[in-house]
Amino acid sequence: MTVWTGAGGRGAALAVWALTRAVLLLWVFKVLEMPGLDVTVDVSVIYRNWYEVLRTGSYPLDDVTWQYPPAAALAVASPALLPFLEYASAFFVLVLLCDALVLALLLYASGRPGTRPAGAWMWVAGVPLLGPTVYARYDLMVTAVAVAALLAGVRRPRVLGALAAFGALLKVWPVLVLVGTAKGRATRRAWTAAAVTAGALSLVAAVAMPGAFAFLTFQRDRGLEIESPAALVFHVARQYGWQGGIELRYGSMEFTGPQVALVSTVVLWLSVLAFGWLLVWRLRARTFAVHTAADAAFTAVLLFTVTSRVVSPQYLVWLVGLAAVCLVFRGTRMVPCAWLVLVATGVTVLEFPLGFAHVVASDAQGVALMAVRNGLLLAAALTASWRLWRACVPGPGAGRDAGEISPAARADTPASAP
Repeated sequence: MTVWTGAGGRGAALAVWALTRAVLLLWVFKVLEMPGLDVTVDVSVIYRNWYEVLRTGSYPLDDVTWQYPPAAALAVASPALLPFLEYASAFFVLVLLCDALVLALLLYASGRPGTRPAGAWMWVAGVPLLGPTVYARYDLMVTAVAVAALLAGVRRPRVLGALAAFGALLKVWPVLVLVGTAKGRATRRAWTAAAVTAGALSLVAAVAMPGAFAFLTFQRDRGLEIESPAALVFHVARQYGWQGGIELRYGSMEFTGPQVALVSTVVLWLSVLAFGWLLVWRLRARTFAVHTAADAAFTAVLLFTVTSRVVSPQYLVWLVGLAAVCLVFRGTRMVPCAWLVLVATGVTVLEFPLGFAHVVASDAQGVALMAVRNGLLLAAALTASWRLWRACVPGPGAGRDAGEISPAARADTPASAP
């Protein structure tokens, strides 16, 4: 077991990370070629075009594929930090650096009492399972912010709040890392810091360039992406004569035709129900352990992923990152859910980019891949919700005070955190 723990475990993790990331770089730099779609086009064409617009002092107001909060401009413009490289090459290098940063944070956190290196291994193994897509989108950068927020939040709730706000202005979902903060002072500090940071950054973005919040309109008009869980209804319906079709809209392949609007509306209401469940859990939760914030964030992102109209392959890196933080803590309840996400990540690369033509055609292979991948995510979401509830909400007759940290959790609390 020494290969997995201690100094030997860290060395092994670094070696595997270096090997797998070298392969990812060979893919995105096209030294090696993965079958299927060329996933680097988003960087070399779409991101590059956005970058040119941003350089003029405006957000891409006339491009409906720009569906990101204002701080996303920082990620898109980040290759300017490496002016000696062309745009796409600089972007890939910066994503690699963010990848390395996440591993460093996880390894540092795993050196404290009550922790373990399993989180670092989750990151090492999970990221390359997505193939070159993971380096050809800016989602890994966002995940790095969320991971840093959760790990810092163990001891520094204000840092958690500030990073959560910044992450939310990069791609919205990192705001969910706030859902599991311990009731009382920790929540007040984290949520206040988040509100102040979000307000200040939003004001700066709105004043600095026009169109900072145009993305809200573009997101509102999105339809049902063919890779989302709810889209499985229409993949199956196509086998029985459904008259709808698939179109490239808002930068992704979406179903169009009879009943699509109805299913999209149902999905939105499912997201509302997921929010309602999280609210009830938050109100009734009494036991907050050192790992609760990570467990709750992982659960929340799972719930909103499986109830989303849009589930792109790169979304899996969010879940891999949050699962990795959960696994850092010995007391986490999310181990089986993390395994489900890891398997779902491996299946995802089979449907995109390798088998995306089958998904678009809704043939037997495409339907099977979608059913398996989304079934695994749904199972992970339901399991995580049940385990989080059992861990934090007292049963009949339990009498812990709100916000109490259990004795077992205190034993798991690290002496310090990054």
